[in-house]
Amino acid sequence: MAHTLRDKKKLLARVRRIAGQVAALEQALQDGEDCDAVLVQIAAAKGAMHGLMLEVMAGHLGEHVVAEQDADRRAAEAEVLLELLKRHAR
Repeated sequence: MAHTLRDKKKLLARVRRIAGQVAALEQALQDGEDCDAVLVQIAAAKGAMHGLMLEVMAGHLGEHVVAEQDADRRAAEAEVLLELLKRHAR
């Protein structure tokens, strides 16, 4: 079973919290909140998204890279992770 399916409940709970943070950000903008309040909401949503990405990446690393017995498949899965890290770093 893929780690995203096994951890589905936990991951979806994180996504729902992120959705709540984004909704709070939207509301802060709608309400004309000060920029400092808006920035705090942006930072919170970004941090939550970053945490979710790290959790899924850790699962990918553990299940699809480290545990992979076939060297070619392990290298391919490591490349997938490397490309994701490159995109994330932009």
